[in-house]
Amino acid sequence: MPTERFTFPGHDGQQLAARLDMPDGPHLATALFAHCFTCSKDIPAARRIAGRLASMGIAVLRFDFTGLGHSEGEFENTNFTTNVQDLIAACAELDKRDMSPSLLIGHSLGGAAVLKAAPQMTSIKGVVTIGAPFDPEHVTENFADSLPDIIRDGVAEVSLGGRPFRISNDFLEDIAKGELTPAISKLNAALLVLHAPRDATVSITNASEIFLAAKHPKSFITLDDADHLLGRAEDAEYAATLIAGWASKYIDLRRPAPPIGIPEGILRVSEADPAGFLQDIQSGPHHVLADEPAAYGGTNKGLTPYGFLSAGLGACTSMTIRMYARRKGWPLASVSVDVTHDKVHGQDAEAKSKIDSFTRTIHLTGDLDDTQRARLLEIADRCPVHQTLERSNHIKTELA
Repeated sequence: MPTERFTFPGHDGQQLAARLDMPDGPHLATALFAHCFTCSKDIPAARRIAGRLASMGIAVLRFDFTGLGHSEGEFENTNFTTNVQDLIAACAELDKRDMSPSLLIGHSLGGAAVLKAAPQMTSIKGVVTIGAPFDPEHVTENFADSLPDIIRDGVAEVSLGGRPFRISNDFLEDIAKGELTPAISKLNAALLVLHAPRDATVSITNASEIFLAAKHPKSFITLDDADHLLGRAEDAEYAATLIAGWASKYIDLRRPAPPIGIPEGILRVSEADPAGFLQDIQSGPHHVLADEPAAYGGTNKGLTPYGFLSAGLGACTSMTIRMYARRKGWPLASVSVDVTHDKVHGQDAEAKSKIDSFTRTIHLTGDLDDTQRARLLEIADRCPVHQTLERSNHIKTELA
């Protein structure tokens, strides 16, 4: 996916480092992503979610809050309120680019920040929280032993995730005032709450409180045994798939109609798991997965390539039969097609290679007589995919 790196002024004018991931095809909508406490825009979960949304036509802006990652400023001078203000500044930057966000996604404390910021962003139609605390003050549990030092000295250095950070008393006082209930009740957008029941950092009771405080439309989906940071690739992929599917319900992702006379659009296949065989397949607004069974090194999350080939044959056969019966006015109640694929030896005794064999078993229900049933069986052979598979084909391959 095309990516643009740039900076924009944050809440106090400091330059914040941003990454804008754009779709390969038409840009249909924009999402704004807020990372977790002391994390950065480049954590694996954020990258995977941005990639999946970009494959759907949704651009994603990720940025480092003030004092974190590659952004300017001192972390000890920031707090929960400044994080919210940075989000509003990021929204303003997108507005300037005519890319006003319609989707807000926040991870952990970033989830609390998007809940607080959303009512101040008129373009937002959907809000997603991942492992978010209902009470932002929850983050102080990460450095509870240092609280007396912070209160006594005004600032103290704490270790978070193996890295040193300076936390100020101003941060503590600000986050203590960060009640989310008023903001959640004012949400003028759909809400998706994602949380893992076994999250050891932010308990799932937080998700319940967020969900109960919100008005409909709202959804609550658990992330099973994922950890707080969605560290495993499969957990981040699952969250990304949920967000992508849910967002299409509340955000208009209709692609512009192609000019009259041009062929059907490009189908793009992109590798989703370099360690296995999982593939993202995007055709217009439609997204599916291809994979291989676990026994062959895959993760079995989608049809195999030959499975898609068989599906194309079966779907085209069923459509062709339905179209003919509808035109004739015949009482065909339903049609289904079972397809099996195999490699068999060529009929020619001299041939040592194998050829592909597809077997279709067609099920027709309805008050059809024998003549009509026989005719529909003949019509099955007029299926365009059937004809394509039976004749010689040419495939041209070139590097982009």
